[in-house]
Amino acid sequence: MLRLTTLTAGLLLSASAFALSLADLTQSDASGGLKDALTQGAQLAVKQLGRPGGFSNNDEVRIELPGKLGKAAKTMKMMGMGAEVEELEASMNKAAEAAVPQAQAILVDSVKKMTVTDAKAILAGGDDSATQYLNKSSREAIRAKFLPIVKQATDKVGLVQQYNSFAGQAAAFGVVDAKSAKVEDYVTEKALDGLFKMIAEQEASIRQNPAGAATSLAKKVFGAL
Repeated sequence: MLRLTTLTAGLLLSASAFALSLADLTQSDASGGLKDALTQGAQLAVKQLGRPGGFSNNDEVRIELPGKLGKAAKTMKMMGMGAEVEELEASMNKAAEAAVPQAQAILVDSVKKMTVTDAKAILAGGDDSATQYLNKSSREAIRAKFLPIVKQATDKVGLVQQYNSFAGQAAAFGVVDAKSAKVEDYVTEKALDGLFKMIAEQEASIRQNPAGAATSLAKKVFGAL
């Protein structure tokens, strides 16, 4: 009985030694672990999307014609013009897939520039607070990289001119959002939305399963949340 009591006490002491809270971590560890996890999430998201089929084969982020144009596309398909629509949508998704790898360096640089204050706010924030930080700090820079690549890719498809003409008229009447009035702007925004959606999923995965983090410091930090 004495041995059992001693063993139980020892196990409890061991467990308490490993049960860290954020208050037990140094600011350096907390910041470093978060940066490791964010870098991992960003790289995985880019890898997922920046390959053939990364957008087109993923129902969560697949890019289709927006709003009224989407309805018009369905009508075109019914009238036997489905091939043209499918060609345009395929080119839109391929353009996004081609652009996404450009985001990695910007995302990693944004993570490196994160301050201790930023890290504390993220760790104390909501389940997607790290993704929101990246979105706020890097979206504009990524957009600037994406846009010329998307434009070059979509310019190759003849239907793009029809899209821009139709969408431009629709935007003037408020039927289509201004960001959708040109195909390159629309695809760029959808590519950005898809990228940050995938980063959010990676963040959620690490928060739910800290053991899946790539580094021991990231495991330690997210295990303490």
